[in-house]
Amino acid sequence: MSQGLCAGRRPPRTTPTPPSSPNAGAAPSPPRPTPPPISDPARCRAALLAQRRRRPFSSPPDAAPSPLVPGRRRACSSPTGADLLLPARSPTPAHLIQMSDNMAAKIGEIVQVHNDNPVKRVPIARPSFGREGKQIKLLSNHFTVKLSGIDAVSIKSEDDKVIDGKGIGRKVMDKVLQTYSSELAGKEFAYDGEKCLFTVGPLPQNNFEFTVILEETSSRAAGGSLGHGSPNQGDKKRSKCTHLAKKFVVGISYAAKIPLKSVALALRGSESDHAQDALRVLDIVLRQQQAKRGCLLVRQSFFSDDFRNLVDLTGGVSGCRGLHSSFRTTIGGLSLNMDVSTTMIVTPGPVFDFLLTNQNVRDIRDIDWPRAKKMLKNLRVKAIHNNMEFKISGLSDEPCSRQTFPMKVRNGSSEGETVEITVQEYFKSKQVDLTMPYLPCLDVGKPKRPNYVPIELCHMVSLQRYTKALSSQQRATLVEKSRQKPQERMRVVTDAVKNNRYDDDPILSSCGIKIEKQLTRVDGRVLSAPTLVVGNSEDCIPNRGRWNYNNKVRLFEPVKIERWAIVNFSARCDMSRISRDLINCGRTKGIIIERPFTLVDEDSQSRRCTPVVRVESMFEKVKANLPGPPEFLLCVLPERKNCDLYGPWKKKNLHEMGIITQCIVPSVKMNDQYYTNVLLKINAKLGGMNSKLSLEHRHMIPIVNQTPTLILGMDVSHGSPGRADVPSIAAVVGSRCWPLISRYRASVRTQSPKVEMIDSLFKPLDDGKDDGIIRELLLDFYKTSQQRKPKQIIIFRDGVSESQFSQVLNVELNQIIKAYQYMDQGPIPKFTVIIAQKNHHTKLFQENAPDNVPPGTVVDSGIVHPRQYDFYMCAHAGPIGTSRPTHYHVLHDEIGFLPDDVQKLVLSLSYVYQRSTTAISVAAQMGQFMKFEEFAETSSGSGGVPSSSGAVVPELPRLHADVCSSMHN
Repeated sequence: MSQGLCAGRRPPRTTPTPPSSPNAGAAPSPPRPTPPPISDPARCRAALLAQRRRRPFSSPPDAAPSPLVPGRRRACSSPTGADLLLPARSPTPAHLIQMSDNMAAKIGEIVQVHNDNPVKRVPIARPSFGREGKQIKLLSNHFTVKLSGIDAVSIKSEDDKVIDGKGIGRKVMDKVLQTYSSELAGKEFAYDGEKCLFTVGPLPQNNFEFTVILEETSSRAAGGSLGHGSPNQGDKKRSKCTHLAKKFVVGISYAAKIPLKSVALALRGSESDHAQDALRVLDIVLRQQQAKRGCLLVRQSFFSDDFRNLVDLTGGVSGCRGLHSSFRTTIGGLSLNMDVSTTMIVTPGPVFDFLLTNQNVRDIRDIDWPRAKKMLKNLRVKAIHNNMEFKISGLSDEPCSRQTFPMKVRNGSSEGETVEITVQEYFKSKQVDLTMPYLPCLDVGKPKRPNYVPIELCHMVSLQRYTKALSSQQRATLVEKSRQKPQERMRVVTDAVKNNRYDDDPILSSCGIKIEKQLTRVDGRVLSAPTLVVGNSEDCIPNRGRWNYNNKVRLFEPVKIERWAIVNFSARCDMSRISRDLINCGRTKGIIIERPFTLVDEDSQSRRCTPVVRVESMFEKVKANLPGPPEFLLCVLPERKNCDLYGPWKKKNLHEMGIITQCIVPSVKMNDQYYTNVLLKINAKLGGMNSKLSLEHRHMIPIVNQTPTLILGMDVSHGSPGRADVPSIAAVVGSRCWPLISRYRASVRTQSPKVEMIDSLFKPLDDGKDDGIIRELLLDFYKTSQQRKPKQIIIFRDGVSESQFSQVLNVELNQIIKAYQYMDQGPIPKFTVIIAQKNHHTKLFQENAPDNVPPGTVVDSGIVHPRQYDFYMCAHAGPIGTSRPTHYHVLHDEIGFLPDDVQKLVLSLSYVYQRSTTAISVAAQMGQFMKFEEFAETSSGSGGVPSSSGAVVPELPRLHADVCSSMHN
């Protein structure tokens, strides 16, 4: 059997001996010459640059290498230029294999673990606790909880239609409690707004059916249209006020009993099927308490109607500050996690004010009404003339002065006749003079029964969630104005626990639950920052998690840039000065930059064209001014890099041309620090190395250094909220050039929208080839790591919740194993799987200092899981706001890391960022290559791949062969 993913020559056929254990190696093969090391960064870069210089400027992108296919041989090129023959996979006949019973049993174990139906993996238990580091006293935003049936609900209207709305559901159940309290034995209950009702102890019987009537006051205009009521509340006859009685049938049936003692069992580390259900009940009790106070509920967060909590984000959108609350089982007992939370809402106020700010115009007559109609649909407004709320279904076709509707006019005692009357005339008859009759009306009726209300009489209802994507400026404003210093955040959450008076809640009291009013004290440790090596092999010791390249600090491995150019899409840019300052700054960092071959300005007439046309026109000018392909292009954009030009420019360079590019934006702060940050990115993209871990430089990284180890970082980037048609992008970065851990390359694929599990790790095609991500990264690791296969694979998975841990272990990990088996017949590597969660609400504070916790702070006691192997870490300093630790879960560990070793490895990896590649940044950038919005409207099913739901998902353009291995973002 072949020992490599690809080898220089095919070894002579031998009779293989199966391994004696799951991690044992294959039988020895005849010795062969040791291949030259190809992980030397300088040689890799030199070969790559030489290849680029030989390529003609107009050459098409290289075809993607063919995947390995069983029973097929093909040639590929190594970074040294030698052809590599990939051996065919010929299974050894069964009669040639002789093994003992013990050996057969061992192989049976391997098959059982790694076959198509493997044993289900579960998260491992904590082996022990970390010990290294300086002790530190901390506080956490967890509040200690002291501990001293579920029923199913169905609500139907009188015409037997099921009621799904949470708002009406809560009103109906409140009426049930008021009307039938004695039948329910006077028990208080917690209701989730949908189908679950919880009581403390059993109800008198298992099944109930109640009938309740809700009355809603409503105003009607002639013809039955709502909303034209009189402003005179006393004139009931003229305003046609009626009380609409609605009958609901409520069914309550016993479903299950959830003993709260299951929480106590979970706290002791025992597996309990009911623990999560019991915590869910307690969370619903908290949510119900806030719902009764009129708060907006968003998952486990609640937001009150208080203008002091609003932050104007412009565009008619406000950030609303609220609180998150959830019960957590921890090693220190049950706790209530309370944190500050923020959601986006529509700014309350007059509708015309909202439209002006949303479209950034000064005069209401400049409004783009088709755009306004799309924005306003389904929002709720309150009419100031009758104090009623409506949901907007659209806009009228005509302004108020011309929009008519049929109205019955009484003539004495007769029924009267139906006449057409304008909205303006109607409201004038009700003593309401419209000041803007030239505006269209809001339609708050049904599709076949419109109901018109003038815009000037309507205000936006408060606490309406805004679910559309924020602009880059809105996001920046939200981040800036949502920051809170540690002391302020501590005060806010502590006051919230005191003011909510949870101990007075009848259900919590019935359960014997008491919540402490003080933050939980926890013990932490501060790990020492790893030493870095920079230019001239000098040591650089980070200070408070930071280091810089000022004071003439040279880069560890600087590149030389000979053929490059500057292209300018900005009219306000002095390219000569940028060129001069960049060259001078690079000289102090060790980067030798020759004068740019040319400076190319965009034609003034091209600025009116579409972004794609502007990019194509610019490239025509670049080709005309350069004799061959440049090593590098510096692109000056007219605004920040996520402008409309960024995606087409990156796609043209990285997909079609194979040219490394760096985008910048002219700024008043283009000083030495600015150019240093730009050069760090350029150096990494062109194959240089800015710094190196001292342990990495001296080959002293525990476990990883002794055994070929592949490190994978996996994440999925989703489209903006409210866009269910935009594909998600899965990105995986893999380490290369082992034993280095600071060099990576990325592989990216699209998948179904909003799907978090990566479905393209192993992707066999109809022709037998594997087009998955893992094959691509395994081949790259083999080629750049002295033709060694990884014997250990460490997986860092970002962006998954606790409910998805099982899928990571039993779906994604199985895909990775299958991808490896598909390429090679050797032993399966050992795996360690670590989840990195940033989207959580646990914060850490220093007990005796107002600052954020120091970098390197780790907590693996007190507030961690009572059984599972997890810890919190703040790797870097937080100079602004309150630091958010990353929550790490070690789900699977065949490698056998000690807690101190895994924590130090995580901290070290936090310092190898070369200003270039992370999984999420790669996914975000690649997403800009395509106009997914256009695809959703124009796709006919071609040019994509089927998703799990059967819909066609557009494929991302593959990177050009010349840049696919670079840190290209």
